[in-house]
Amino acid sequence: MQEQLANILTEATAAAPAIAARPEFEAFKARIAGPNGTLTAAMKAMAAVPKEEKPAAGKLLNQTKGALEKLFAETLARIEQSEIAARLGPAIDPTLPSPDDFAGSLHPLTQVREEVVGVFRKLGFTVAEGPEIESEWYCFDALNTPDSHPARDMQDTLFMPRETRCADATKKGDEAYVLRSHTSSVQIRTMLKQQPPIRIIAPGRCFRRDTVDATHSANFHQIEGLWVDKQVTLRDLKSVLDAFVREMFGAGTEIRLRPSFFPFTEPSFEMDLKSPNLGRLSDRWLEVMGCGLVDPKVFENVGYDPEQWTGLAFGMGLERIAMLLHGIDDIRHFYANDLRFLRQFA
Repeated sequence: MQEQLANILTEATAAAPAIAARPEFEAFKARIAGPNGTLTAAMKAMAAVPKEEKPAAGKLLNQTKGALEKLFAETLARIEQSEIAARLGPAIDPTLPSPDDFAGSLHPLTQVREEVVGVFRKLGFTVAEGPEIESEWYCFDALNTPDSHPARDMQDTLFMPRETRCADATKKGDEAYVLRSHTSSVQIRTMLKQQPPIRIIAPGRCFRRDTVDATHSANFHQIEGLWVDKQVTLRDLKSVLDAFVREMFGAGTEIRLRPSFFPFTEPSFEMDLKSPNLGRLSDRWLEVMGCGLVDPKVFENVGYDPEQWTGLAFGMGLERIAMLLHGIDDIRHFYANDLRFLRQFA
């Protein structure tokens, strides 16, 4: 019995390294531990062992069985590792460039921003930018927005702690600082830095305490425009806006200006457009932006002579333009990071 068990273990140990596939392993295991296997035969032979030798023989049988089970487990683990390695392919050198051919793309809002900027560049506008944390003076006071205006209410504007300061802050004392609610503050900064003529657009991120829904977001993007020169009139405003909408929304696009109120323009207008290229929205007027001629008080705040200079200003939501262009009905799609949505614009 002892010699028989030793031979079984020796032969199994010698044969195991050559087994490379799962079918070979199953056949190998069956030859030893299957119904007609050598180990099974040894176990059946225990019935013929004398009674006084059975304890020692049983112990030896159990030791051999344990050694074989360990051998089976090691052999199967080695085969499984080989199978995994075969599925993974050759080893990857992490220092080399990725072999993945997936290429990213610009976010749809970035694409639309670049398109809008490109249109206004053709009209002679340059891009100006400013900080996202602003003092109340830049964001409201310089724009002729009084303390009583709803935009300055704590429930509409995101105010920062008093110790917060922004780059190039105005020396107006201990006024509050806010996350800018529009990019009009960039217009003020530009006018303080240079004399007319000025023709800029100011794209950037803005923040308001809006409840998030399909058409509102606490974080959004604006593009505002400013043109200051001698004898800038409503005719210039309408011609700029006409050129913009026809370039963005195609031939046949119309605009209309409805009287409105903004503290920093006088007269002020809401601009609507109607375009035959907007699918199910083609037959209706759609509000797109606010605009008007710069209020003389704003010029006084930045040191311009309102008797010498006139100007026009306009502002629009970038998400609004993107939603109209692409037929998107929920602003939250832009911020969900869902590749199924984003890849449509790649």
